[in-house]
Amino acid sequence: MQRWARGALSVTAVVGLAAGLLAIGAAAGPPPPGPASTSAPSGSAGDPTARGIAGLQAELARVPGNHPKWSALGMAYLEQARLTADPTFYGKAEAAFARALELRPTDNDAALTGQASLASARHDFAEALALSEQSLAVNGFSATTYAVRFDALNELGRYEEARAAVQRMLDLRPGLDALTRASYAVELTGDVAQAGELLRQAVAYGRAPGDIAFAQYYLGELAWNTGDLEAARLAYQSALDADPGYLPAAAGRAKVAAASGDAAAAAADYRRVVERLPSPEFLVAYGELLEATGQIDAAQEQYAVVRATQRLYAANGQDVDTELALFEADHGVAADAVLSAEKAYAKRPAAILTQDAYAWALHAAGRSAEALPIARQANRLGLKSPVLAYHLGVIEAAAGDRSAARASLQRALALNPAFHPLQADRARRLLTTLG
Repeated sequence: MQRWARGALSVTAVVGLAAGLLAIGAAAGPPPPGPASTSAPSGSAGDPTARGIAGLQAELARVPGNHPKWSALGMAYLEQARLTADPTFYGKAEAAFARALELRPTDNDAALTGQASLASARHDFAEALALSEQSLAVNGFSATTYAVRFDALNELGRYEEARAAVQRMLDLRPGLDALTRASYAVELTGDVAQAGELLRQAVAYGRAPGDIAFAQYYLGELAWNTGDLEAARLAYQSALDADPGYLPAAAGRAKVAAASGDAAAAAADYRRVVERLPSPEFLVAYGELLEATGQIDAAQEQYAVVRATQRLYAANGQDVDTELALFEADHGVAADAVLSAEKAYAKRPAAILTQDAYAWALHAAGRSAEALPIARQANRLGLKSPVLAYHLGVIEAAAGDRSAARASLQRALALNPAFHPLQADRARRLLTTLG
């Protein structure tokens, strides 16, 4: 749906640029939040999506045998789940895709891609990959299906294959979806400058406000992870200027405000976000800000909501083991963190974010020597992440490797001295004790 904007590279140039960047080395990384789709995730108010759902329902009431519309309805339900952080839409999407396949059981790549997107949203990445392969066997020219395949391969730690999938996306449709995914692949090799170039191309490609906001938000994330607070603030604000309802950018702006010493502005932004989009990521961030400013009871209230939200996701079929492991390791019961991390690691042992969560949970449970090789594996790709570097440094210190711990903690703080409202100070204190 996106077209080339003024000043963007030509199609040939973009494909060549991305191909060259992806050849740098192994790449990995998280997909954009929520199920893959033909457009960038948007945090705008859900009314347009709700109207689209109502329109599709009305059409299907008139022509119930229209199988493409059932697939479209399923994708709309997935979009609504993402916009509202309400996983109960997953069951509705599942039923819509099943109906599409009932009406056309063969050669129905749209329904298969929809089911793959649903599996990805539920974090069942092995199933998402299998379904995407079935869909590509029907239609090998769907950039949307390759997006699902890229996300699933990345989450499974199959990074070489993920690079090939995103290159195929760029060949088929070098638009915003492909460029942002190529940017992830490049960023997670440690080349932030080239990742930023791809995101700037994605901004130029965008037409819909949510698309522009999405790409600007991730430019902000790149700047945040390397400690350029002013560039991060400008990018988050540009995202909000494009789409005032894009809530991840408001959360990003809150991070910058907190790091700049304006806890009141940060809390106001976080409150706005969690009231409208109560996803665990933002609830945890708000709780940690409250904890860092001495509001312990209020922080615990947010953490209680996180646990309730995670239970809701799990009840609707979403695998939250990795997220739950990190949360429990930081704010809960170490033994519970290990149980969740072990389940995630059994499914995705090669994925760097799963490895980081497992190592951190093991450390929280006092098993730092066991955690150390796993934490080092999690840092193998060169991703410039202060959080991953901090986790590694803490584990190295606990395992007795003081020299390596100093280097890792210094790297975390060099990337962003204010990378976390609680852990940045802990990193500095630990460095002091290490000499």
